[in-house]
Amino acid sequence: MRYCPECGGELQYVSRTKCYVCKSCGLSLTPQELYELREKQRPQFETEEDQRQQARKDYLKWWLGKKK
Repeated sequence: MRYCPECGGELQYVSRTKCYVCKSCGLSLTPQELYELREKQRPQFETEEDQRQQARKDYLKWWLGKKK
């Protein structure tokens, strides 16, 4: 059973529209939108050091990339 990310109500899959619809608040989500919301709400388990290292890698990638 899936639950609504907005209100916690039960989501029902509607095969005709290929969307999940909340029985409580009426929120309608495609399976992709539901997955993206769940990933965004999932807590991150990275340490501060992991985040700093990732920021350095991202900066280096940007610096070495094409510049306009």
